[in-house]
Amino acid sequence: MASVDIETIETPSLEDPVLLEGLPGVANVGALAAGHLIDAYDATLVRRIYSEHFPPQVMIEGRSATLTGTELHAIDLEGRDVLVLTGDHQPQTPIGHYRVTEAFLDVAESFGVSEIIAMGGVPTGELIDEYDVLGAATEDAFADRLEEAGVIFREDEPAGGIIGISGLLLGLGARRDLPAACLMGETSGYLVDPMSATRLLEVLQTLYDFSVDTGSLDERAEEMEEVLNKIQEFEAEAHVDVPGDEDLRYIG
Repeated sequence: MASVDIETIETPSLEDPVLLEGLPGVANVGALAAGHLIDAYDATLVRRIYSEHFPPQVMIEGRSATLTGTELHAIDLEGRDVLVLTGDHQPQTPIGHYRVTEAFLDVAESFGVSEIIAMGGVPTGELIDEYDVLGAATEDAFADRLEEAGVIFREDEPAGGIIGISGLLLGLGARRDLPAACLMGETSGYLVDPMSATRLLEVLQTLYDFSVDTGSLDERAEEMEEVLNKIQEFEAEAHVDVPGDEDLRYIG
């Protein structure tokens, strides 16, 4: 296998598409949002991307075993063409992150992508009631549009910057003159967080003028809220110290 191997499934004709990336990361916020869009719309699988930089693993579903990788799906988001990138893992090494991100950008350019949004979570290190979506962008005009959609820009946040595929899509995308942004849903970072993913999807709906039913995420959010309430009760009784910001500084 090559360092990165791209399998072509279909090549639909897309007009001015947006690339949305949601790979596993903190609380799986981005992956939840991406997976929900794929499930909610009639998504077309267009590419599979494999790499020796992913874990040496196959995923089991039913009676089938498939090699770990990432998938790119095309969606007609109520008149707006979108490519959704998601998968099982991020690369395991820094050089792997660079090689795989460059491959993602090559595919994006082949489809004529006009802008990129990476989706992830930013941990607060504490339980929260109100979920904000923080943003970072490579161009001021893009940042202005995101602010109008409800994204919050805080100077020097997240502390330590954005690492992983989400960060490199911005940095390497800008080197190719592709406008790119990262939307980061606030999350405690303790558990998979469908509440943060729902808030992130609300921002996307405002930004791109579409409507998606988040009922299934809401149900999962209620389940997670029960778990978090129990954690709060435990912390109150045991006076357990929760991890601080510096312990949870990963974006993805």
